[in-house]
Amino acid sequence: MRILKGICMYKLLMAMFVNVGLGFAGAGLAQTNSPTHSPTPISKANYDQAVKDADAQYKVAKQTCSSLSGNAKDICLAEAKGKNSVAKADAEAAYKNTTKARENARVAHAQATYDAAKEKCDDLAGNPKDVCVKEAKAALVKGKADAKVDRVASDTNREAATTQADARKDANVDKREAEYKVAIEKCDALAGAAKDACVSNAKTQYAKR
Repeated sequence: MRILKGICMYKLLMAMFVNVGLGFAGAGLAQTNSPTHSPTPISKANYDQAVKDADAQYKVAKQTCSSLSGNAKDICLAEAKGKNSVAKADAEAAYKNTTKARENARVAHAQATYDAAKEKCDDLAGNPKDVCVKEAKAALVKGKADAKVDRVASDTNREAATTQADARKDANVDKREAEYKVAIEKCDALAGAAKDACVSNAKTQYAKR
């Protein structure tokens, strides 16, 4: 009965917590969903502010949780801690704007979800609890794996684009060199001043000394 009352009180307090606007979005960064795309880049100042906001909101959340007891309190604290780590990871992903930072943010989302879910499993017993924990763990493993796959794919696409750009650059150099040789070859049909002028024009056109 005490556990049930604790859970009800926890839900009520968390609802009040959300309604008064004490979410953990920090600098406009969404945390309820794992970031699968590049967030809008932010400055160092905005990043620092987002971290400060996250810590301040975490402090408020812990105070809210302190009025609870038992597993309801554990769940509350796990969720508060998770939102704090997610807020910081999202801010870092937006600040650094790298595939690795975005992967880390997605892992933070998965880890926070797992930590809270594992605490909720403590309300169960026996096989249902074991199943609950295994399902939470499976979701964590999947979240981390998906984050890594997407990061590797993004890196591969970037490397491919760089390789293509380098290839195009080399191809353009080769084509200009071939065109220059053609122009010089055409000059051989001339003689004297006309040939000299032809060669000079070709060198100027193709930036040859």
